[in-house]
Amino acid sequence: MASVSNLDDDDGAVDGINITPLVDVLMVVLVMFILTATAQVAGIQVNLPKASSTVSLSQPKTKAISINEAGQVFLDAYPVTLPELEDRLRTEKALNPDFPVIVRGDAVVQYQKVVEVLDLLRRLELSQVGLVTGRAT
Repeated sequence: MASVSNLDDDDGAVDGINITPLVDVLMVVLVMFILTATAQVAGIQVNLPKASSTVSLSQPKTKAISINEAGQVFLDAYPVTLPELEDRLRTEKALNPDFPVIVRGDAVVQYQKVVEVLDLLRRLELSQVGLVTGRAT
């Protein structure tokens, strides 16, 4: 009589795939994505007003409009006039019609300057607009 081989033999081929290294690599990539996605727009120092709750609009392709204490307007850390800002935003809208815009106004800036920028965004029919605030202390 021939002997029957044992099916529980540890020396046989493995039919499954070990996904542990893949999960480790994906976790590292996820952490790197989170760190780079939450990076702030660098360049212009703005003293933000405080609010009790804030919403993050950090996305790739987000355009940041900053207004410093002197009333100067910046688009992604580059100084612009309101007509230049309108031209650049029109160009961006032609390339990507639904891009988010955040407005960072200094706490001591004249409210009229922020209203002018918001009015410009309304005329361009940009729907994803956020106002950046600091956290309440």
